[in-house]
Amino acid sequence: MAETILVIDDEPAIGRTLAPILKTQGYSVETAASAAEALRRARQTVFDVALLDLGLPDGDGREIIGRLHSLSCRSVIVLSARHQESEKVAALDGGADDYLNKPFS
Repeated sequence: MAETILVIDDEPAIGRTLAPILKTQGYSVETAASAAEALRRARQTVFDVALLDLGLPDGDGREIIGRLHSLSCRSVIVLSARHQESEKVAALDGGADDYLNKPFS
């Protein structure tokens, strides 16, 4: 069975870019454009990894890291354009397993 990844980002280009790349590598991919949608999906499906943007239209992604873990996401990796060290530390202290800066390649 393929590992499942939830891409949580309100920028449609991120999902359109990451989903096909991850699928060609054998992953099952779902996307969510808001915190509420991500939490809904996490209640329905067990995800191996959530790729989480911090800047969501309905809240700060840091606020849902713990909830994603408790619902179904085994690992939460932050993908964010926020480059301040304090943002990274806060996300990691809040339960994120890793932090990648946008843009990434």
